[in-house]
Amino acid sequence: MKTETLEKLQAAIRDIEDFPKPGIVFKDITPLLLDPEVFKLAIDELIATLEGQKVDKIIGIDARGFIFGAVIAHQMGIGFVPVRKVGKLPHDTESVAYSLEYGEAEIQIHQDAISAGERVMIVDDLLATGGTAAAAIELVKRLGGELVAASFLIELDFLNGRELLGADVPVHSLLNY
Repeated sequence: MKTETLEKLQAAIRDIEDFPKPGIVFKDITPLLLDPEVFKLAIDELIATLEGQKVDKIIGIDARGFIFGAVIAHQMGIGFVPVRKVGKLPHDTESVAYSLEYGEAEIQIHQDAISAGERVMIVDDLLATGGTAAAAIELVKRLGGELVAASFLIELDFLNGRELLGADVPVHSLLNY
């Protein structure tokens, strides 16, 4: 990524102290989303992480992964698959429960969203401890999909989330903190 692009993306991330609880510095992507030029740069750079690989579907993780994933899928002319919090999908689902840094959670995917052998990319705004992304990867595996990459706008390196995803998972992050 060009230095100029990196600087524009970094400048569009706002730190919010003590959110959602004391001691946390929340990386707010709202300024990035408000600026069409910078948002386009982020989308283009996330697509570039695929480096010409064949991808059949983009998976976006609830909720900010939907913003990036749907646009990427549209630009690539491929399907978009939402991975949602439990109870939000209306059809037959596959579920994975996982641990968060502050509790438990569960995500779901429609059982017919990915066919065996389809090549998928997981997209989200943030890789922190890796629990949600690892659960999404497990859903892909259960449905017989092949994970091409997991790409994130931001990675919080000090939380070591990448390690939870496994050494065989190509992980790409545009911004590292």
